[in-house]
Amino acid sequence: MALLLLLFFLTVPVVSADDDAFIGVNIGTAVSDMPSPTQVVALLKAQNIRHVRLYDADRAMLRALANTGIRVTVSVPNEQLLGIGQSNATAANWVARNVIAHVPATNITAIAVGSEILTTLPNAAPVLVSALKFIHSALVASNLDGQIKVSTPQSSSIILDSFPPSQAFFNRSWDPVMVPLLKFLQSTGSYFMLNVYPYYDYMQSNGVIPLDYALFRPLPPNKEAVDANTLLHYTNVFDAIVDAAYFSMSYLNFTKIPIFVTESGWPSKGDSSEPDATLDNANTYNSNLIRHVLNNTGTPKHPRIVVSTYIYELYNEDLRPGPVSEKNWGLFDASGMPVYTLHLTGAGTLLANDTTNQTFCVAKEGADPKMLQAALDWACGPGKVDCSFLLQGQPCYEPDNVVAHSTYAFNAYFQKMAKSPGTCDFKGAATITTSDPSHDSCIFPGSAGRNGTFPNTTSLAPSSNSSTSGCHSIYFYGAGSVTTSVIIGVLLMSVVCL
Repeated sequence: MALLLLLFFLTVPVVSADDDAFIGVNIGTAVSDMPSPTQVVALLKAQNIRHVRLYDADRAMLRALANTGIRVTVSVPNEQLLGIGQSNATAANWVARNVIAHVPATNITAIAVGSEILTTLPNAAPVLVSALKFIHSALVASNLDGQIKVSTPQSSSIILDSFPPSQAFFNRSWDPVMVPLLKFLQSTGSYFMLNVYPYYDYMQSNGVIPLDYALFRPLPPNKEAVDANTLLHYTNVFDAIVDAAYFSMSYLNFTKIPIFVTESGWPSKGDSSEPDATLDNANTYNSNLIRHVLNNTGTPKHPRIVVSTYIYELYNEDLRPGPVSEKNWGLFDASGMPVYTLHLTGAGTLLANDTTNQTFCVAKEGADPKMLQAALDWACGPGKVDCSFLLQGQPCYEPDNVVAHSTYAFNAYFQKMAKSPGTCDFKGAATITTSDPSHDSCIFPGSAGRNGTFPNTTSLAPSSNSSTSGCHSIYFYGAGSVTTSVIIGVLLMSVVCL
């Protein structure tokens, strides 16, 4: 009878929130040199990232995201949950300030109320569902409930006996919260938000879970995990956890709630107790995760139901407390350099491949003009950059200011040095961007140019016979001629080439 019941659960249709799966990114802010919202959005647009999750509802970020079409999930921070869950008026005010004030220009499509409340802030659990209902009521009052879904991310640790998935169930002590939560999600057509971290399952398994199984690496059929109750084969931990959540909801008689994975990733660095937090493993996991999700294959339990996923995370958050791994989940480090290059051939235009051929070094927004001048003199002198393109009458002379000229020189040096780490710094006056700074007839080294061909970059260093070799001190700008508009660069280098 138990087997028949489980097989019945397998055949119950589940309503999907999207026809096609998507990959989004989480944007944390515990970064010592956080890029500006404008810079972050420039990267998102350049990389065709169409879904982002914010851990708050930062006004500047929401304004920067306006008119981009990017689908945004905003969040109620944990510290605000108690107030919102106890007051309908407080919830309405939060929605008015953080949602209504920004739509429709900013495409807000979901509100994540808190994060892992049951496991990280259990004293707020009694008001969690009230908070969701109050937020939803405010959306209904503004006729936004059809556009914006309300849910709350949960840790997969609330699932007990997660393998085999068919025997999984939620921690019964949370039934007084989970049952009304699932009723709310089902009645509003929302989805169950789940944070899935195979890294932690692997680390805590004491060798029971093979590393390849956690990393989506191909397994021979005899190594695949098989659920003895359903005979479903599991080739990776990610699918097993998601299906464990589906079975846990089925155990409580909820079968029509789709799952969105709000966080998943792998750390690229750890301390001595975290030997598998490595660059290679992080690259392998995230690359395989993206391919897996975008294949629209679903899970063994629901092969036709997509599992859209947000990668944790865009930046290494160097200010986060805890072990070394806590600071190293990002695709980029705090200086904007890629931690590793994702291997995503065949994954389409989203984070598609190696970005190192499409990155440039530019003057940092707001950099001191005197620092730019000194760095420009160095690049055109000891740095041996060919700055002849900056002379009067040459293609890159205009605009005639220190920002534009230093940007050209910085990038020429960066390209000449094969974009080696540390070659786009200039004592903090420069930063890396994926936006091509070429303009008019001034084609920067490393640019594909207007005709799609790369200019000759083999002669960036001036020859010994050049009359302009070094260009020492010929670039001087009076304080009045330096403009305040700086070429916008992103403090990140993308992981793909578009």
